Amino acid sequence: MALVPVLGMTALAACGSEDDGDASPSANVRPSAPATASFTGAAPSALESLAASAKASVSAAASSASARASEFEASVSADVARANAAAEKQLKDVEGRGNATADVSLTGKPRAETGGLLAVVVHITNRSDDTASYAVQVDFRDPDGKVVETRYVGAEDLAPGERVQPLAISRKPPEPQLTPEIAKAQRY
Repeated sequence: MALVPVLGMTALAACGSEDDGDASPSANVRPSAPATASFTGAAPSALESLAASAKASVSAAASSASARASEFEASVSADVARANAAAEKQLKDVEGRGNATADVSLTGKPRAETGGLLAVVVHITNRSDDTASYAVQVDFRDPDGKVVETRYVGAEDLAPGERVQPLAISRKPPEPQLTPEIAKAQRY
């Protein structure tokens, strides 16, 4: 039985020895640096890593904000389209220029701010003592005075003294130059 412990010690000694007779272990205690001959570029600094992480975070936040903005814009566009359709319907049977031309005025927007489109701000102010809705027809005339395009804008449930400023935008090319005018304005 004494033979088994001796054989075990011999096996352990054989595992740790090399051919040169040195009894030191073959594995280094400290790891060596990697062989960098096949690396390209430089390792990023801590600041570069932090910047890349921040950039990814900002990109994700911007993407999320863009999605929320698109949802909001779609909602606003739907509300504007509904109000404009209601304005067109209200003006269908109005004779003359309507009962609210004194409550409405136009101001042009610079084409540099509108992507080259002709856009006018329609200023609507409820000058009555009651809550009211408004329908406005804006005609765009060519240099000969011919109406070449009509846009409708509306404002619903304005409190007394309240003012809104929807846009009427022409989709015609910049030439010939068009002149916008209030054709009808109705308070209802």
